[in-house]
Amino acid sequence: MLQHLTIHNYALIADVELELRDGFTVLTGETGAGKSILLGALALVMGAKADTRTITEGEEKCVIEATFVDKGEEIIIRRELNRNGRSRSFVNDEVVSMAELKALSARLIDIHSQHQNLMLADSGFQIDVVDAIAQNAKERDSYTTAYEAYLQAAAALEELQTQANKAQRDADYIQFQLRQLSEANLHEGEQEELEQEEYTLSHAEEIRAQLAEAIEVLSGDNRSVLQALKTIRVGDVSQELQERIESSYIELKDIAEEAENRLSNVTADPIRLEEVQERLMLIQTLMRKFNCRTVEELLAEQARLEKQSQILEHFDEEIERLTKEKQAAFAKMAKAAEVLSKSREKVCKPIAERLVADLSQLGITHANMQVAVSPAEEYTATGHDVVEFLFAANLGQSLQRVADVASGGEVARIMLSIKALTADTSALPTIIFDEIDTGVSGSVATRMGDILRRMGQSRQVTCRR
Repeated sequence: MLQHLTIHNYALIADVELELRDGFTVLTGETGAGKSILLGALALVMGAKADTRTITEGEEKCVIEATFVDKGEEIIIRRELNRNGRSRSFVNDEVVSMAELKALSARLIDIHSQHQNLMLADSGFQIDVVDAIAQNAKERDSYTTAYEAYLQAAAALEELQTQANKAQRDADYIQFQLRQLSEANLHEGEQEELEQEEYTLSHAEEIRAQLAEAIEVLSGDNRSVLQALKTIRVGDVSQELQERIESSYIELKDIAEEAENRLSNVTADPIRLEEVQERLMLIQTLMRKFNCRTVEELLAEQARLEKQSQILEHFDEEIERLTKEKQAAFAKMAKAAEVLSKSREKVCKPIAERLVADLSQLGITHANMQVAVSPAEEYTATGHDVVEFLFAANLGQSLQRVADVASGGEVARIMLSIKALTADTSALPTIIFDEIDTGVSGSVATRMGDILRRMGQSRQVTCRR
């Protein structure tokens, strides 16, 4: 319940502290006394949209704090609104988001204003009323779980079908691209190998001359480097130097032999050169076509296309599997919806009877009401039902939707009766009515007060008039 409300610099209020009690309380006073400001401040601290115009003129910040006691736990909610438009909310001095604040408020308090009477035209509100009386949270949660599972299964199937359709349209082109890469028979490092071979073939004579010159210098008959090294003897001076010379001799001899081997392999081969150049041109053409920079990237693209091709082959099988999953999820959802519908149907008659009794007490002596549950065209987040509150104010009148036939005063009384009915099954500790008795006077007003007082026996009820 709401125990304490503190308001600082809100509208015309500089500082106010209000203590509230349990049971039924009436806030009354002349027009302009500040009743609406109190409720506006309370709505703000509970998560209503902030407006800097509500800050007292000349002040930079307004602060509103509400203290609740819920199941023995003290909950202090504070809202701060600055002139620059910045708003912050705190619960027990910890900053909370607006979503968190509204979620907390929803289980602590219900502020019923006149514009909420329009909710009677909302099918979702009518379903919530029936569910509150039916106390079918377990059935509704089971349906919600099944409904979300069905949506996920349906979305997965639709996405796969979209992919399959697109893939099928692209299938021929994918196969064409894959065939080009497969027939190229690429392998890693091939481009570098070919470029090296092309250079060797293109400069064969120059390379042979360089190799021959190197061989002559290293191991030729005319005073070669190897011959000179072989004659050097410095072991008596330095064994280390002698070992290094011998090591150099071995290394240079190996180089000379390698040069001779390469010389024998370097030949001018125009036919092979043409083959290498054609191969390089093919690789470069494929790189341009597939927007790749290396053979390795071309091979990665080939692997990707192969995977796509394999996926195409398995689309039908996967679609069949997801179709079965969707069908199973639909069946489970439909069963859960049926259970939910039955829970609603059980309470429709008692709801109508209770509302008629309260409306009779509120001066609509010949009221007739019916709560109709009918199948919806499709499954929604709340089930497979359309719930409609039907109303007739006088004898002989046909039942029609409340929003279509009830006057403003009748709607207000119906809403009060609904609030009184749901209060018996709701765990909501605090309900505030804003001018619920507008347009009502005399004995009807007295009876309305009786209903409000009756509601106050099980929770905190405050009425502004």
